[in-house]
Amino acid sequence: MTEVFDHTEIPRHGKPAVLPRLFGWTSLTMLAAFLINNMLVVYLDWPGVKTLVSEVGTLAMLQLGIYVVAIAISAGFVLMTQDRAIRWDAYKVHRFNTYLIRGLFWSVFFVGVFDAAIAFMRAEDLIEPILGEAASRNFARSNWVGPWVHGPLIVLSFIIAYFNRSLGFIWLALLIVAAELLIVISRFVFSYEQALMGDLVRYWYAALFLFASAYTLFDEGHVRVDVFYAGFGRTRRGFVNAIGTILLGMTTTWVILIVGFNGPQSIINAPLTNYEVSQAGRYGMFVKYQMAAFIGLFGITMLIQFVSYFFDAIADKRDEPGHREATQPGAAH
Repeated sequence: MTEVFDHTEIPRHGKPAVLPRLFGWTSLTMLAAFLINNMLVVYLDWPGVKTLVSEVGTLAMLQLGIYVVAIAISAGFVLMTQDRAIRWDAYKVHRFNTYLIRGLFWSVFFVGVFDAAIAFMRAEDLIEPILGEAASRNFARSNWVGPWVHGPLIVLSFIIAYFNRSLGFIWLALLIVAAELLIVISRFVFSYEQALMGDLVRYWYAALFLFASAYTLFDEGHVRVDVFYAGFGRTRRGFVNAIGTILLGMTTTWVILIVGFNGPQSIINAPLTNYEVSQAGRYGMFVKYQMAAFIGLFGITMLIQFVSYFFDAIADKRDEPGHREATQPGAAH
């Protein structure tokens, strides 16, 4: 994701919008609290807030306190910055999301290339002659490759994303085409194919589809089926977008997050903690656990972008300056 509008036209100060800003920022701090509590439940075996229904425990109360602190932080921030324009909030939230998604793009690029190379060396029994028996055993274990290879690459990716602000999805789409072309050439010209080739295409394609959704929302690229919306003015569109964001967008993303992170054995947490691999085993890539995480990352990035979209919609409803016209005609009416 990249900047596609001139943010210098957005005023930093404007009329107070305490309640809408409180709702948006509380959504973000509650998201942070939710993810922190999920880590405490999964990795430190804390009981979780839902256990308070049956019994009151110290750890569960502390986890509940995290949510209380999250609400207090958002309330304090909004009250201390009441003269801040809500459209400026939308811009800052969007900026953070662009950085997050850029980091995710670089992560799947580096992890894909390096893990595919390692999988090829495993399939051709090249690791032991080059790096030794101990390295061969380590590279055959997903629970070693994950933290010791993928982890540093992900950290490096977010460092690069901080300095490199180019749009990543175009290049990721090109890489998918190149990977597909490699499969065709190797299969039909050289009669050679490995499971890692299909794994790499699925890995990159899943990332492209799920991580690009937030940018598509920002650029009004999602299909909008409507009868009356096209004839509305800016303020009425803002009202419709704000209500739709809450009832449809944010609600859906919260359902994805709650179901996906529902305890240690949930559809996201279980593959992550076990470093789950595909049925191809040692001949495929060790990225299946990350593809499970993509579902959660989709929900996180979409929720963040929905908050930015909500802020912009409220600003439009109030007819505040700095309105941005979408650069692509992606919405269909």
